[in-house]
Amino acid sequence: MPSSDRALPQGLLGADSLPLYSQIAGRLLDDIAANGARPGDRLPSERSLAGRYGVSRVTLRSALNELAQREVIESSPARGWFLAQGYERAVPDSRPSPAAEGGQSVQGFADYAEQHGFQLRDAVLESRVRAATVQESELLRVGPGAALFEMRRLRFLDDIVVVLEHNRLPLGLCPQLAETDFTKDTLFATLRRADPPQLPKVADYSVEARHPTEEERNLLEITDATPVLVATQLAFNQNAQPLELTAAVYRGDRYHFRASITG
Repeated sequence: MPSSDRALPQGLLGADSLPLYSQIAGRLLDDIAANGARPGDRLPSERSLAGRYGVSRVTLRSALNELAQREVIESSPARGWFLAQGYERAVPDSRPSPAAEGGQSVQGFADYAEQHGFQLRDAVLESRVRAATVQESELLRVGPGAALFEMRRLRFLDDIVVVLEHNRLPLGLCPQLAETDFTKDTLFATLRRADPPQLPKVADYSVEARHPTEEERNLLEITDATPVLVATQLAFNQNAQPLELTAAVYRGDRYHFRASITG
């Protein structure tokens, strides 16, 4: 059970909340600069870095991929990670800024769980590849009938069911989606490992309250008059291309919406 001093999710967008992998990327770059490293220097192993920062290998790899996207580091097959020439340009402004990315970043549910110390568990109800509908093709900017990866899953924090998610993504951006076991891996981590990496940077996000359907009542274990909050999110990658369309149905008593509003 979640302890009383830990809040359940308060919305996954906000200028004041970088994803954990971005925080680790900033800390790593700060430490490299403090040690007087130079382009061409080799980084410690991924296992060593994950242990140093107390994160999983998946989170550490996402942090390294973010730095690679910024041309701060580069990988060499079978040799590891090395500082790139772009490292010298990055040192004066080493920590990624939400404002620099348009005032927002997108944090995945798994990132939230790890950052706040919750145990995440997913129960996949459906996972398949199908043709995009006309409406989906318009939102995701793909051709009607284009291959779409679709998944429906229940998500638990410390074995408490919180949300029913319906994810839809263009398969062409990350073909690995069709082969991944999402009871063992996370959606955003899979996207970050794509070639090229797909980094959710900003999203259109809307929330509405309504009564649950009978299926939602059963899946979310609602036995009283508790409403649901339906959050619809269209996330865009680093190239401003639509990446993920998600409808998330939260138990109203286990979710709080929070947003930062900028002028």
